[in-house]
Amino acid sequence: MHIHILGICGTFMGGVAALARAAGHRVTGCDAGVYPPMSDQLRALDIKLIEGFSADQLALKPDMFVVGNVVSRARLADGTPKFPLMEAILDAGAPYTSGPQWLAEHVLQGRHVLAVAGTHGKTTTTSMLAWILEMAGKAPGFLVGGVPLDFGVSARPGGGSAPFVIEADEYDTAFFDKRSKFVHYRPRTAVLNNLEFDHADIFDDLAAIERQFHHLVRTVPATGRIVVNATEDSLRRVLAQGCWSEVARFGAGSPDTDWQAKGEHGAFDVLYRGERVGRVDWKLSGLHNQMNALAAIAAADHVGVAPAEAAAALGTFRNVRRRMELRGTVARPGGEITVYDDFAHHPTAIRTTLDGLRRQLDGQGKQSERMLAAFEPRSNTMKLGTMAAQLPWSLEAADLAFCHTAGLDWDAAAALKPMGERAQVAGSIDPLVAQIVAAARAGDHIVCMSNGGFGGVHDKLLAALQAQTP
Repeated sequence: MHIHILGICGTFMGGVAALARAAGHRVTGCDAGVYPPMSDQLRALDIKLIEGFSADQLALKPDMFVVGNVVSRARLADGTPKFPLMEAILDAGAPYTSGPQWLAEHVLQGRHVLAVAGTHGKTTTTSMLAWILEMAGKAPGFLVGGVPLDFGVSARPGGGSAPFVIEADEYDTAFFDKRSKFVHYRPRTAVLNNLEFDHADIFDDLAAIERQFHHLVRTVPATGRIVVNATEDSLRRVLAQGCWSEVARFGAGSPDTDWQAKGEHGAFDVLYRGERVGRVDWKLSGLHNQMNALAAIAAADHVGVAPAEAAAALGTFRNVRRRMELRGTVARPGGEITVYDDFAHHPTAIRTTLDGLRRQLDGQGKQSERMLAAFEPRSNTMKLGTMAAQLPWSLEAADLAFCHTAGLDWDAAAALKPMGERAQVAGSIDPLVAQIVAAARAGDHIVCMSNGGFGGVHDKLLAALQAQTP
């Protein structure tokens, strides 16, 4: 079967491409703008990529066009279609489907699907869960919205009857199917990690997202399990709309919470209904990762992995590319300058990332070392300015903050004004790099946060800092 994927370089559609290729299908695809890690993965799979969405690709005559949600019926200022290939497909009556629908029909059918949903932590928790099952000898299939360092790829099919772990996104499926992607997956185990307002471009308010999460709950069978964060009021409201499956709660505070952690974020006991059942000792930091671990352990328990075995597996977990990924260090008299790459883009994720690093540094006796946050509000929600007022709160832990403002229709400098001289803005990458380099000093930790390529800022920073080295 030949499939041609529109929007192939997105993390989800790139994963679909990898699964289709592994299943023996011929795969081609098109997109506009490519950056790692997905571009590297597609090249390694020898998948032919075509730049842009030109109508002449109809001549490829694939058995199926698989359409990513980046594609729309939008038109440019001159009235021409933004995606002429899609218009040609519709005009010709050619076969097409969405990525989630193709996945459901060709990969997930008949499998025990473990789906990880939530505003934050989906990629990391999905990767943790896949790694736990791998270490338990279950050889799972998986599709992750990133590249887990332990696997080196974002997706693999696994054995025909092996469980399948999938990152379950609430974003819409396609321009012709406005349901959330995760409605297609029909999981037997569903993780509801957290739930906040996001995706302001397609959801009017938090209640609208809660309805979509309840649609996911409706698809879980009575013999299934819903693993839910007990600390989230929004998720309590979701389950209050109706629940027909076993519920396993994780977190703290609620007396009916099943799974809890006791200890520091980097080394803690796992408690099940008050009894110690395992211990996680790892290199990850932050309360968010501790919560992710509890969710993954509770989900793995549903497919027969003992909590002690799951916790031990997490001790070898190496995280995901672009999750506090060390990009390099530059030596300075008095200490190194360290540059990290992180996917954080929602204000809560930015705050969580910085708080986690601050706690880690303080635990290492490095209270005097500064954190510099470089970020770009690139997601659709952040571009709309819906959460601009939350930025000072999200950056509280940073000693200095540097915002890349290209493509914004709102005033980032005004939004960051409460931070005073601690915040600077720049309209392009080179001035941003110059600002950071001018401010950096020995011992600093520079965290670059974006859900895109960020204009290669990491390599540019390292090169500029190295050039400045005495």
